[in-house]
Amino acid sequence: MRGRVNAGWFDDEHTAYGIPFPPLGERFERLEEQLAIITGIWRTPIGETFAFDGVHYQLVDCPALPKPVQLPHPPVIVGGTGPRRTPALAARYADEFNLPPFEGPAAAAAAFERVRAACEAIDRDPATLDLSVTLTTVCGADRGETERRGAVSPVQFQMADLAGTPDEVVEQIGRYAALGAQRIYLQVLDQHDLDHLRLLAAEVMPHV
Repeated sequence: MRGRVNAGWFDDEHTAYGIPFPPLGERFERLEEQLAIITGIWRTPIGETFAFDGVHYQLVDCPALPKPVQLPHPPVIVGGTGPRRTPALAARYADEFNLPPFEGPAAAAAAFERVRAACEAIDRDPATLDLSVTLTTVCGADRGETERRGAVSPVQFQMADLAGTPDEVVEQIGRYAALGAQRIYLQVLDQHDLDHLRLLAAEVMPHV
């Protein structure tokens, strides 16, 4: 199981669940404080307390419990396309930076460069931050099968990061690896299409 915190983006979703949706600047302020609190609690030795005095959150004599089973803590992944605050948050708090789908290799190259520069700005070795991409994927044994799978969501198929036969998908993945991506998450359009997953597992994964 993986937990998730983010700055929020879909105001209708917040309205539906009664969650405040302040302006973007405040949402990023809250996200930064949340990351500081979460990582601070995880890193506080057992038997000691954690305190935090932020603009939006204040913790006093927090017992910093419970501790995660995974040590020293679960990996923190910060992702997004923001040019300034997102790279800075990733450099300061994350174990991995992730670029979301539909961005393309050129955007990935620029985002990776921004996050490397953000690491250097705080004297962090950029090599200690993993880089990853999430890529919408439509794969078929031939062109006809690829198009049939893409028909599930024509708009997303048109925008898909990876599309084609297994050999074509492997070649497209290689472009991101050449940019420095160390991990790739494949996002499929139809989660019920198990044959699609079997094809990716058998014909794509062994080559990446």
